[in-house]
Amino acid sequence: MHITFLGTRGGIKIASAAHKRHSVVLLEYGRTRILIDAGEQWAGRLSAYNPHAIFLTHAHSDHVGALKKGAPCPVYATHDVWNTIGNWPIDEQYVIKDQERITIGHFTLQPFSVVHSLIAPAVGYRITAGKHTIFYVSDLVRIHAEKKALHNVDLYIGDGASFVRPVIRLRNGSQIGHASIKQQLAWCQQEQVPRAIFTHCGSQVVRLPYKTAQERVQALGQAAGVPAELARDGMQTNF
Repeated sequence: MHITFLGTRGGIKIASAAHKRHSVVLLEYGRTRILIDAGEQWAGRLSAYNPHAIFLTHAHSDHVGALKKGAPCPVYATHDVWNTIGNWPIDEQYVIKDQERITIGHFTLQPFSVVHSLIAPAVGYRITAGKHTIFYVSDLVRIHAEKKALHNVDLYIGDGASFVRPVIRLRNGSQIGHASIKQQLAWCQQEQVPRAIFTHCGSQVVRLPYKTAQERVQALGQAAGVPAELARDGMQTNF
């Protein structure tokens, strides 16, 4: 599996050379290419990657805004997402359900609901290609079925909003926002996930020089016993 972090910035006002564009990840295996998310900065740019499918995590504009004028391929999302963007001119709209597997070419994806937003409920994806499985989630407070989602996962790609302190608020008695990198690494340690990468970076991360932020993530990973790194725009990795 080949992974390219096309964009790694969250829905924040500041940007940097390492984190310019909204988070989009390109997954390739064999001849199959899948994109996850389509933030508004990517309008008119997605067709260049010739994707077979786009999977959306939730309906915030930094994840779906590029599709306002249509999509270059089929788009997969939950009922909650389609309730928000279903009237956009997307020719092929497919509904995904919690933990229901979808196979696209060489990839099998399984969405898992996560706590993030009341207005825009979100999912993460357990993604398998060949012998390897990753779990990708851009925004979350926690995973509802954490043990099942992370079981035998080779790589966790998670929410890079903050290093140690979570960015969490209470709304209508429910938590919304973002778990810290430290907390997510604790999940990886508990479920024996051997590697983690963090993307969708927040202000706390983006305002630092990339090398400094990378060193902080690596140190948190060492403390948890899980090798960890910080993604940057254009970064690639292979399994």
